[in-house]
Amino acid sequence: MEHIENTQPETFESIRATLREVAQLQKESCADFDRERKKSRADFDKEMKESRIKFDKEMKESRADFDRRMKEYEEKREKSNAEFDERMKKIQKTVGGMANSQGEFAEEYFFNSLDKGKQNFFGEKFDKIKKKLTNFWQGIEAEYDIVLFNHASVALIEVKYKAHIDDIPDVLKKAKTFRILFPHYKDFKIYLGVASMSFYPELEQECIKQGIAIIKQVGDTVVINDEYLKVF
Repeated sequence: MEHIENTQPETFESIRATLREVAQLQKESCADFDRERKKSRADFDKEMKESRIKFDKEMKESRADFDRRMKEYEEKREKSNAEFDERMKKIQKTVGGMANSQGEFAEEYFFNSLDKGKQNFFGEKFDKIKKKLTNFWQGIEAEYDIVLFNHASVALIEVKYKAHIDDIPDVLKKAKTFRILFPHYKDFKIYLGVASMSFYPELEQECIKQGIAIIKQVGDTVVINDEYLKVF
């Protein structure tokens, strides 16, 4: 028997039923999509929250570590500065002590040399010698390393272990301050001299130019160059 296919057109009710099925499928699909979207959003928010927490924790740890390292650095720097200052104080004390010792040696050396019968220079004979003569008057204070006296003249000797040309201006002031500090010698002739364990050509030339006597050690003797000496 031959099969005959039903080719009758669909009724209105069957179409409506089909549309309802399609609508239901769309609704279910949308609901599934919304659930997945909400789930994905929740997972994303959770991951972001966890990331922020982790990041904040790492930042706090990094900041704490940075602060700790900075504190250690500052402590080391302060300790290093303190140690450096202490070393510098010791060095300055040592250098200052050496300079004082050298200056005292030079003063003692030239004083003894001049005191032992070598007071005939500057064309005059001096009867008295003093060292470290000081005075203060009218706001002026000065010290004179070696001073030679006679009845009409005074010789002011500035002593240096190693004299320098920059010392000359101070030496030239000695005559003026001496007359102020010791007014009873104001009418005396005043000579100036620089005594040093060593000289260099520029220093000697400046002394000669200014009329200052050059007193220096040569071997075991003291040599005095007063050829160009001036009266101040």
